[in-house]
Amino acid sequence: MESRIRRVFRILAPGSSLRRRVAYSLGVVRVILVPVIVLAVYYLFQIGFIVEHIVSYDAPAATLAQQATIEMLDSRRAERNYLLLNDAASLQAVRESIGKIEQILEAIRDLNPSDQEITQKSLDAIHQYRERVETAVGLVGKPGQAPADRINAVVTAYEHDLDNLLKSAPYKRRSQLVDELRDRVDSFDTQISKTVQEVSPELRQITVDLQNSGQDVLDLASQLEARNWGRIESDHHKAQRLISRAEWSLGIVSVITFLVSVWISFVLPRQVVKPLVSLKEAVDHAAAGNYEIDFDIQGEGEVVELTNSIRNLIAHVREVK
Repeated sequence: MESRIRRVFRILAPGSSLRRRVAYSLGVVRVILVPVIVLAVYYLFQIGFIVEHIVSYDAPAATLAQQATIEMLDSRRAERNYLLLNDAASLQAVRESIGKIEQILEAIRDLNPSDQEITQKSLDAIHQYRERVETAVGLVGKPGQAPADRINAVVTAYEHDLDNLLKSAPYKRRSQLVDELRDRVDSFDTQISKTVQEVSPELRQITVDLQNSGQDVLDLASQLEARNWGRIESDHHKAQRLISRAEWSLGIVSVITFLVSVWISFVLPRQVVKPLVSLKEAVDHAAAGNYEIDFDIQGEGEVVELTNSIRNLIAHVREVK
């Protein structure tokens, strides 16, 4: 009869116990997640270090160097006013600008030890400029009579020349306009210097020395500014490369993690659920009164132990009947 036909249920539980398999699976996931976390932390610290260096050192130093250049230009303008008009307020402005430049250069030196050499050269140049300013003060002496007519004529001609230049600005390229404006300023400085030398011939050499010293300070400040902006640009490119590498590395590791997690999500449930489904079918078969059941057991662990218990239970019920 059909009820006496022995049916064999295959129970396949490969590997070790379920607890160990679950633990191994979680361990694999964690091992895969560790590189993701480590890489993320590594790139985060690297980019943070670059940003910190830009914000704390390079950008402030570049800004300070720019301020030094502006102060030096103000000092040169006040110096020319003093030499022309022997104005005490202009002399005070020169001294204040020199003091500010020294403070700025010292601040740059404290920010970037790598810039100590060029910063020290800048400090030496500004000290020399201060000495020559004081020498010029000694030569100027008491207030004299400046050739007001000639000075006014130079200034008026300069203003007229600038007006003509600005009127033609819409028809010229920006670079050409800047070059012509620079030429006009140089021409004005030359004419003013000649006027000063005519007023006081003994200032001729000191005027040239002042111009050279002031230009040295401007050149060194420009070098400091260019060097720091160059470092900022280099750090910016470095940060961009790090971000690109981080995106690729984290993307690849994330894809690998996703594929492994998908594989585990398919393999682990199948190894757990399939033998349990076979056990359910066997119990249902026995519950229907069909006790001629046998099991083909392969593997070990909790599922195998449960299968043996069910087999013993069915055998005992069969014997009792």
